[in-house]
Amino acid sequence: MFNLNASMRYWLYPFPTDMRKGFYTLSGLVTERMGQDVRSGDVFIFLNRHCTSMKALHMEHGGLVIYYMKLEKGNFALPPLDEKGKTHPFSWQKLMLMVQGIDAEKCHYKKRWKSA
Repeated sequence: MFNLNASMRYWLYPFPTDMRKGFYTLSGLVTERMGQDVRSGDVFIFLNRHCTSMKALHMEHGGLVIYYMKLEKGNFALPPLDEKGKTHPFSWQKLMLMVQGIDAEKCHYKKRWKSA
């Protein structure tokens, strides 16, 4: 049932989030604080204060799904954030690097063709 892929748009919430929040309160953050529509099919990523837990909220065909990852050791490396308080577009590649524990800042990206 894992239905996330590179063709989706990802948004990182720039503030620490209480990981006790569920479907309705995370949906409220998406709507009120991020200015996005939770039903758009985009994926919304939330991290706790210590960057040891991550939740991804996504609307699938049957309803809302939360993917939750809690690290036993270490923490997620955050990408650089440009402006305080602004929702940041995020890529599938950066999400996969973050989940695998690879620092995206130290990665060197080769040139690739991207569709517009």
